[in-house]
Amino acid sequence: MASMRDIKRRKGSIQSTQQITKAMKLVSTVKLQRAKQNAEKSGNYFRCMYETVNSILQRTKNLDHKYLKSGASGKKAVIVITSNRGLAGGYNSNVIKLITRGELAEEDLAIYAVGKKGKDALQRQYEIKADYSDVIEEPVYADAMAIGKEVLEAFAKGEISEIYLAYTAFKNTVVHVPTLLKLLPVEVNEEGKLQGEAEEAAGEDKALMNFEPEDEEALNLLIPKYITSLIYGGMVESVASENGARMQAMDSATSNAEEMIDHLTLLYNRARQGSITQELTEIIAGANAIS
Repeated sequence: MASMRDIKRRKGSIQSTQQITKAMKLVSTVKLQRAKQNAEKSGNYFRCMYETVNSILQRTKNLDHKYLKSGASGKKAVIVITSNRGLAGGYNSNVIKLITRGELAEEDLAIYAVGKKGKDALQRQYEIKADYSDVIEEPVYADAMAIGKEVLEAFAKGEISEIYLAYTAFKNTVVHVPTLLKLLPVEVNEEGKLQGEAEEAAGEDKALMNFEPEDEEALNLLIPKYITSLIYGGMVESVASENGARMQAMDSATSNAEEMIDHLTLLYNRARQGSITQELTEIIAGANAIS
């Protein structure tokens, strides 16, 4: 059994750690409230933009546009959104697993990293095309526009043939879903919705889409906004998911620390009781020897 001094020292160390995890939980809780509000405000626009573009393309027949067909390079760009800090449970690792354990071949990927944790984990194995780690601290639409502009230019030049977004979708405080979403070329599907969302009632209008101005000019305006909106929405939801995951992780760590402190307190009391019993036994034995 460990000595009383060792037990007391370990208990003090765990109590110090518990104070840190409590403080981090409180900070994450405050940040989560603001991030949650931002995610809820932008969520409708985020999903509506995705659904609208898919709906438009469903009603478009035989449309030939540079943003609707894959290039010849075969290179795939993935915008990976993680955090700059750890201690958030499986938040970062779950997004990284979308890349490392997915269906995308390693040699075909170019990573646009938004978050240091994702960059540090992927740079050993993949090409880091650009690093936007600073923008995840306080996501703004202008940052998403800059990222979208760079990947669209690379797509237009034929340097990449597909664009993906890897982020964590925020459902609620405790549910965060790692998601890999294909941005370009836009895939026309029957649902016309984000992954995981239910199909609306059947019987929706299937009339062909008429463009004014011409279809190419309209899509040149629409698709960059579509890309920017999805990137911004992904960043906002990822920040909310990060703070939610960190709050849960710190709450769990605080509870575990409390259990360890209770266990060490019990061990300390047993050791102390054993020490007192031994001293009394020695005193009684000495008194008996004298008499």
